[in-house]
Amino acid sequence: MRFWFFLCCWTGSTLVAAVPAEVRQALQAFRTEGPKGWSFTQTTSAEGRQLVEHYDAGQPEFRRWTLITQDSQPPSALDTKNYREKFTRQSRGGDGPRLNQQIDLATLTTLADTPDQTTFTARLKTPENGDRTAAFLRAIFVWNKGSQTIKSFTIESIESFSPTLGVKIAEMRTTMTYSRPSADRPSLLENVTTRLRGRAFWLKSLDADMIVEYSDYKPAVAPHRPRNK
Repeated sequence: MRFWFFLCCWTGSTLVAAVPAEVRQALQAFRTEGPKGWSFTQTTSAEGRQLVEHYDAGQPEFRRWTLITQDSQPPSALDTKNYREKFTRQSRGGDGPRLNQQIDLATLTTLADTPDQTTFTARLKTPENGDRTAAFLRAIFVWNKGSQTIKSFTIESIESFSPTLGVKIAEMRTTMTYSRPSADRPSLLENVTTRLRGRAFWLKSLDADMIVEYSDYKPAVAPHRPRNK
């Protein structure tokens, strides 16, 4: 149930002559999924259903995720078995897309500026694989001046487009929000909201909305391994 969808238009922006060094540094260090080494609970709500999972960063890759509940009910033995089996078929590590590397800094503009934060927008670069979807998207991110961290990061469409034959996307938007860092923890991902509007082959609706919430963050603890005597 992980999706990354996007939306919006260009209004009232002011071209930035040079990217501030602190903003450039924050972008270079930015990870959409947050810093490594933290365990958390993930709650996904979409289409009237809810999935609660726990991620243990201290475990080996295919043992990090545990199914807690489905639609407020504890999973059955079969649910748990099917959930575990999918990790043998595909990796689901903690790394998300490196969207910060796709930002075209030459197009960076300021949408809003206050004493506490600045909202920037920029177009995305076309990736090396030639995927032209980036031409229809833009990034919007809010930089917190006090913590010098990214407060929120949005990818959204600027016009309708067809990512593949027979599919028409009218609107796409994904927004990720992050906590402010404190003395004992870094800035961490709090929630992801997505919105998609479109159709496939003029008949099937692709409309979808989803929210993913992250809670119970704790530093990872590596599993104990007894010493060989």
